[in-house]
Amino acid sequence: MAEIPTRLEALALMHEYTRSESLRRHMYAVEAAMRAYAVKYDEDVERWGLAGLIHDFDYERWPNDAHSPTEEHPSAGVAILREKGWPEDVLDAVMAHADYTGVPATTRMAKALRAVDELAGFITACALVRPTRISDLSSKSVKKKLKDRAFAAAVSREDIREGQEALGEDLTEHIDFVVAAMRGIADELGLQSHA
Repeated sequence: MAEIPTRLEALALMHEYTRSESLRRHMYAVEAAMRAYAVKYDEDVERWGLAGLIHDFDYERWPNDAHSPTEEHPSAGVAILREKGWPEDVLDAVMAHADYTGVPATTRMAKALRAVDELAGFITACALVRPTRISDLSSKSVKKKLKDRAFAAAVSREDIREGQEALGEDLTEHIDFVVAAMRGIADELGLQSHA
């Protein structure tokens, strides 16, 4: 397998392309969940973490509202990463996290990235409306919010369900697992308790 960049190199690149603090925090959340799943599955924690950290670094510049499979996000970002010599398995996972690219999530890393991406955003939304933020957020609360279509309406419930199923995880356990991973970096995510 190709050499992977350091986390510091990935962070510098992500910060160069992403000014939005909320988008940066989303990538930190996905990174934390990816690292946790890498440990669970006995995979390369650094590789999986980098895939999570970098997966949306190009989104702010090239948001791809038209969902082009070959232009803008994530294709533009993957082209930059490829030029920098990033490993193909990470690039494949980044491409596969957006279903409109036509790149199937065939590896466990790609399936995990797809499974945690939308869910991490939804968990953040759930935590932000609670005085205790993520400190005592439960899967029960998250599942209740999932049923409320008006809450965080932009988040695809179908993507969350399909991602969890493709990864082969139980929904309740998957939510609890990702919440726990995010709770570990609550300060970095701006989700520390205010209660």
